[in-house]
Amino acid sequence: MRVNKLRKALAGDKPIFGMGYYSQSLAIMEIIGHSGFDFVFIDCEHGPADLVEVRRHVALASLHGVASLVRVGSDEPGLILRVLDGGAAGVIAPHIDTADGAQALVESAHYPPLGHRGFATYSRAGRFGSVNPEAHRRSALANTVVVAMIESPQGVQDAAAIAQTPGIDAVMIGVADLRAALTPADPSFDDAVRQVNDALAASDSARLDIVPGRAAAEAAFADGAQLVVYNLTHALMAHLAELNQAR
Repeated sequence: MRVNKLRKALAGDKPIFGMGYYSQSLAIMEIIGHSGFDFVFIDCEHGPADLVEVRRHVALASLHGVASLVRVGSDEPGLILRVLDGGAAGVIAPHIDTADGAQALVESAHYPPLGHRGFATYSRAGRFGSVNPEAHRRSALANTVVVAMIESPQGVQDAAAIAQTPGIDAVMIGVADLRAALTPADPSFDDAVRQVNDALAASDSARLDIVPGRAAAEAAFADGAQLVVYNLTHALMAHLAELNQAR
């Protein structure tokens, strides 16, 4: 049975680092592979990559021992199935507002008995049919990583129930969407974030924070995050702006 390195890392107590990837470039993916990150966050919600490119990126990352988490769009069980068949270590799903939404996500990502993902062994994840079907099913059940994103006042309110849903391994706050969704009648952004993080601290689900740079990553880990993902676009633009100051 192949052990998902990201799943193994989640069972430990060391900080887990990822890089958010929004490009179509295989060269950038290879650079990330050489950079020592634990995982790569491949964006299919806002990023331009189609399924064929995602398949290439997942395969290339795996050659460097880097796990792939693929962010799908809202309510896309078909895409969840296909990226997992392509060998992704797990999925990240946006706009999970309730425990029912979290349960539906888990069911899309897992084979029976935990879910209803369509079963096949002839995909890349099944090593093209070379694995024993029952061993493949057990391995997927043990190793698939499922991350729910909270991005709304409703999600903040239901954070504890989302985090405690069996099969949810980690929760990430979608900070941009949450800021946009909050109204004057809702808690402040800072209070909403703290409410979610307190719910995570009281659950078995890990906390995944997206950060712009090293100082923010260190602060996130100090505050209780188990994983951070750098926003590559943000970091690159900040670096280019700094270089431009040499004029």
